[in-house]
Amino acid sequence: MEKIDTLVVGAGQAGVAMSEHLTRNGVPHLVLERSRIAERWRTARWDSLVANGPAWHDRFPGLEFDGFGPDEFVPKDRVADYFVAYAERFGAPIRCGVEVKSVRRLEDRPGFRVETSEGTIEAESVVAATGAFQSPVIPPIVPEDAGIAQLHSSAYRNPAQLPDGAVLVVGAGSSGVQIADELLRAGRQVYLSVGPHDRPPRSYRNRDFVWWLGVLGKWDVQAQAPGTEHVTIAVSGAHGGETIDFRRLAEQGMTLVGRTEACRDGVLTFAPDLAENIRRGDANYLALLDEADAFVARNGLDLPEEPGARVFTADPACVTDPVRELDLKQAGISTIIWATGFTSDYGWLEVDAFDETGRPKHQRGVSSEAGIYFLGLPWLSGRGSSFIWGVWHDAKYLADHIVTRRGYMAYRPSAGARAQPAPRDALTGT
Repeated sequence: MEKIDTLVVGAGQAGVAMSEHLTRNGVPHLVLERSRIAERWRTARWDSLVANGPAWHDRFPGLEFDGFGPDEFVPKDRVADYFVAYAERFGAPIRCGVEVKSVRRLEDRPGFRVETSEGTIEAESVVAATGAFQSPVIPPIVPEDAGIAQLHSSAYRNPAQLPDGAVLVVGAGSSGVQIADELLRAGRQVYLSVGPHDRPPRSYRNRDFVWWLGVLGKWDVQAQAPGTEHVTIAVSGAHGGETIDFRRLAEQGMTLVGRTEACRDGVLTFAPDLAENIRRGDANYLALLDEADAFVARNGLDLPEEPGARVFTADPACVTDPVRELDLKQAGISTIIWATGFTSDYGWLEVDAFDETGRPKHQRGVSSEAGIYFLGLPWLSGRGSSFIWGVWHDAKYLADHIVTRRGYMAYRPSAGARAQPAPRDALTGT
């Protein structure tokens, strides 16, 4: 039976970062990946996807992107190549093509028994670095036999993949907006279902929004209430990076609708919340501009003013007179793309590290089951945890915790040490 101190499951950005920090700390470890390094960047994204942050920011500290300027947005395949190159730099012990089937605690001794497609491994610690984007979520709204092609955003590749006809995109986060925009540019009639979202400026006063979140201390913000960790952020690195403007998309021919609620006899109904969702997105946008302006004034920075950033065009007709019902056949809709997120899949992790709803129980990735760790989850330690650089820092924290725990487990009293007597009680004399 193969034995290792720490087993890392998954060789995406989280697994590679974890391996780097374990290597630096001299912790014997192994990374198992069922496919290839950074596989999801290659095969679970659409063809034109680029990183949502500029190259100077969305990277690990030890390596820059080769062939890209600091303010460029790197295509997805080059991001995957980056992680392969990064792992090679420090000789990451990654074993590809091996799937982890189950992890169970050993009886009467520390550690875990890990069943894989290539045999059994015993490990003192296990890091689940598979992230949160495992199982695509498609709400059971439109029946499968409705005669409409339905796919999740993770299965979308390009406009030519879809049958002829109009397209409804459900979800106005980064994925939904970019896919809807690409389809509109390809000449498709597009409907976009817009729910609650945050809408930061891509750039303001000659600084990208990732810079503003950094200097304003917002990357370290933790989720304020249950559910807020899943707030959708409408931001894009496409076309050199641009601020998402739903009014502009409508002016270009896209039809905006509210949250998709139900489908009956081929007719979709939408919530009456479109104008409110856009208003709240505007409020989020303007609040960040206010904080940025205050920061510039307080620190005497010479950054150009940008009054035009606060100017909005008039609400389009689809906002002032919203579509509440849509007959799919009459609208010519042939495809629905669900940009509705993912759920985690930890069915292989058979340990006491989950609450009654199946969510991981942890503090900054250190789980309630000693020796089990989670990495790559949104808001693991703060807002930055979903970003490449944030994963790297979360991995450092977990590696330090593993090193400390190993030190405690390795402790043995010296040969001549004697147990110290208990202190006398000052009142009873015993």
